[in-house]
Amino acid sequence: MRPTSWKALTVLASLVAPFTQAQQCGMILDTAKSVTNRLQSHYYSSASGQYNGGSLWTDANTIEDIHNLMLATGTNEWSTLADNSYIGRSALNANTNWNAILNGSNDDAGWIILALWKVADYKSSRGQDNSAYMRAAQSIYDIIKNQWDGTCGGGLWWSSAHTYKNAITNELFLFVSAAGYIRTKKQEFLDNAKKTSSWLLNSGMRNADGLWNDGLDLNGCRNNGQTTWTYNQGVIASGLAALYSITGDKSLLDQAEITLDATIRRLSNNNILRESCDNTASGQGSCNQDQQIFKGIWTKHLQFYLDNANDPARTAKYAGFLHSQYSAVLHYGTNGDGDIGSVWYGPNQGGSVFSPKTSSSGLAAHVAAAKYGTCAP
Repeated sequence: MRPTSWKALTVLASLVAPFTQAQQCGMILDTAKSVTNRLQSHYYSSASGQYNGGSLWTDANTIEDIHNLMLATGTNEWSTLADNSYIGRSALNANTNWNAILNGSNDDAGWIILALWKVADYKSSRGQDNSAYMRAAQSIYDIIKNQWDGTCGGGLWWSSAHTYKNAITNELFLFVSAAGYIRTKKQEFLDNAKKTSSWLLNSGMRNADGLWNDGLDLNGCRNNGQTTWTYNQGVIASGLAALYSITGDKSLLDQAEITLDATIRRLSNNNILRESCDNTASGQGSCNQDQQIFKGIWTKHLQFYLDNANDPARTAKYAGFLHSQYSAVLHYGTNGDGDIGSVWYGPNQGGSVFSPKTSSSGLAAHVAAAKYGTCAP
C-alpha cells in the first residue's frame, strides 16, 4: 500500500508544479469554497440553523471553519450563516440560558466559545457589531471556569457530573483562556491559562511516545491509556502557542512540537493523518459521530499554533505535511458529489463515511494548507 499511495501523491504534486505559489494557494481556497457550497446545500438546514447529521459541538467547529475561510478569502458568501445558525440565534438572544444548552458539557462549551470568537472576528473585520457574540463567549467561559477543582491536583471536569477529567476539555480551556487574555487583557484569563498549562504538562496524560491519551483514571489519577485521538494532539499545541505569544516562553513551543512531531510520526500513513478508527475497506471503518471530525481539527489547530508561534522556521517545518493533507483530502477523500469522507490516507474502498462532520474536517485541512502549506509565499 505504501509505495502506491506515496507515488500517487508525488505525481499529484508534479501536476501542480507549473503554477506559482500564490496560484496554488488560490486553487486550494477555491476548492475550500466548493466544499463549503456543497456542505451548505447538502447538510445545512436554515430552518433549524443546524447541520443535519451534526451535533452541537461539531456544528460549532463547522461555523468556525466557514468563518475561518471567509477571513482567509475576503468573501462574504456565507455572511448570513452566523446569525441564522442555532448557536448564533442563541448568542443574539440576551435571555439565552447557556447552562441549558450546554447541558453540563464543558468540552462542548470550549468549542462554542471558539466559534463565537471566530464569528466576532469576521464581523469586526467587516465593520459590524460583534458585541453579542463576545458577550455570549464570556457567559459560557464564566460557566466552565467554575468546573475546576483540586481532584487529581486540578483540572476542569469533562462534564458537570464530575466523573472524568480528560485531555480535550482542559486543552480547550488552556486555549480559550490564553486567547481570551489576548482579546481582553483580563488577568483572570491569563491566570487560568498558566495554571492549566502547568497542570496539563504535569498530569501524566502525555505518554512516552509524546502523544496525549484520552484522559485520567481517577483511581490514582493516572493516564488511562485510552486512544490517542488526533484532535488531542492539535489542541494542546494551539493552547501552548497562544500562551507563548503572551509570555515569550519558547519552552511552550518545544513542548507543543514534541506532540505535533509524534502525531506525524505515529498517527499518519504515508504522511497522511489516519485516525485509529479509519479504514479504507468497506465494513472496516469504525469512527463514530464525534471521531469523524478529529483530523480536520488537528490541521486547524496546527494553523492556530503557527499563527501564535509566528516563526518562519516552524512554519516551514510543517508546510509540507499540511500540503499533503490537502492533496489527500482532495484526491482520496472527496467523492464525485464534492462531499468529503472520513478517510484521507488512501483511495476509498467503501470504508469512508460521508457526513457534515467529515466535510467540515476536510474544509479545515484545506484552509490550513492554503495559509501554511507549501503553496504559501
